[in-house]
Amino acid sequence: MPLIPEEPQIHESAQGPRATPASGRIAPTPRPVPGPRPAAPPRPGRPGPVRPTPPVQRTSRDAAAAKPAPSGPAAPSAAPSTGSAAPQIQLIPASVEGALDAAEEAVDLLLDSGRAPGDVLVLTTGESHPWATHELSFGEASYWAQHDAGDDVFYADAAVADRAAARPVVVVAVNGGSEAAAATALSLAHGRAGALLIVCGDPQRINAVLGAKV
Repeated sequence: MPLIPEEPQIHESAQGPRATPASGRIAPTPRPVPGPRPAAPPRPGRPGPVRPTPPVQRTSRDAAAAKPAPSGPAAPSAAPSTGSAAPQIQLIPASVEGALDAAEEAVDLLLDSGRAPGDVLVLTTGESHPWATHELSFGEASYWAQHDAGDDVFYADAAVADRAAARPVVVVAVNGGSEAAAATALSLAHGRAGALLIVCGDPQRINAVLGAKV
């Protein structure tokens, strides 16, 4: 059965696995209404002959200083995954055009809640995230060295997700690509997510893929 669409926020219980009802459906996860969203960081342009400064990714300390803590229920905390239980799956409804923005908002909320940047992996099924495009323009060795360092949010195309290491939180933006690409991305993301898998995209399409692959 399809999931109940939810508002695009992260619930405070997102740090740990969530039990699946006996019927086999993924239980919906209610989330608090967020405060005003900070302005999005500028997206990198086409690099010139001199290497430009890469987009700045916020650390959890920067995030805490940039925005006060919400007065309502807290967003997901930074507690680690417990045991080898399957990750909690959370669906954030979004159009193909809005999936990447929804994923970025989810990352913002995770960092604002205290989640370490190195805990988060973001995958895209269609157009690459601007950060990934920018960093890959300087070569794959430099790009994957940042992944291996594991101290910041890492963005990658679903096509190369099998090279990415597991992280506590994986966010998937279903922002295009074929059904096969989406199915492959979600299967890989489910295997890479230690505590939480957040999927941003069309609920009907995602439910069909999750029901078949996860």
